[in-house]
Amino acid sequence: MPDKIHLTVATVVEKDGRFLMVEETKFGNQVINQPAGHVEPGEDIVQAAVRETLEETGWEVLITGFLGISTYYASQNGVTYYRMTFVAEAKAHHRDYILDTDIDNVLWMSFDEIVAAEDRLRSEMVLSCIKDYRANHIFPLEIFRNKL
Repeated sequence: MPDKIHLTVATVVEKDGRFLMVEETKFGNQVINQPAGHVEPGEDIVQAAVRETLEETGWEVLITGFLGISTYYASQNGVTYYRMTFVAEAKAHHRDYILDTDIDNVLWMSFDEIVAAEDRLRSEMVLSCIKDYRANHIFPLEIFRNKL
């Protein structure tokens, strides 16, 4: 059963009124998602979000807040995802960074463009997190008690 539960992280990164997003192909469909991925064993949860954002987009980010925990059951593979979403500030872009092979494209999208592409979002968590961010439902990072 534990292999059917996955802990993931994601970042909401806004710059100049646009959000950092990725296109990836999952289960034969190209979908849009925030930079996101799995937490590695023994990895600090906040650093996992920084790492995943860099690996998927080539952007170094600074985590500035926490949006919350979301859950999603993917019927395609029978996995329940527990997703911790962070707010991050774009700091530096590495144009030559070799991105994860799962990433088809890196995009900067306006809120309206994301809403218009709602049928292509990987899950309902994508838009929900952006709406929380826009409503300033952001928790301080002090809620984390990392000892790693």
